Amino acid sequence: QVQLVESGGGLVPAGGSLRLLCAYSGRSLGITSMGWYRQAPGKQRGLVALIVSGGNTNYADSVKGRFTISRDTPRNTVDLQMNSLKPEDTAVYYCNAHSGIKDYWGKGTLVTVSS
Repeated sequence: QVQLVESGGGLVPAGGSLRLLCAYSGRSLGITSMGWYRQAPGKQRGLVALIVSGGNTNYADSVKGRFTISRDTPRNTVDLQMNSLKPEDTAVYYCNAHSGIKDYWGKGTLVTVSS
């Protein structure tokens, strides 16, 4: 089992920045990738950013150049730095850990970007 806890969400004006943090614990040795997903009201949950074990990253087109994902393995954290935020970035952001056979999810943190 892997436990994930997100933090860092909040209310920010358009153009502002936020840094989300995901702290994970448990049987993390088998994790092959970690990522951030988001779900806006009335929409499906979708990928925001992904980082694999080798360090390669992948981003949704809508956040490229604005968001940066990073993983600190000794500290067991995955951060998402979000800059130049837009109202359409408003969503609940979820941390994900993938072990190859199972996905683990945190409970989410709400990000609200005001126009």
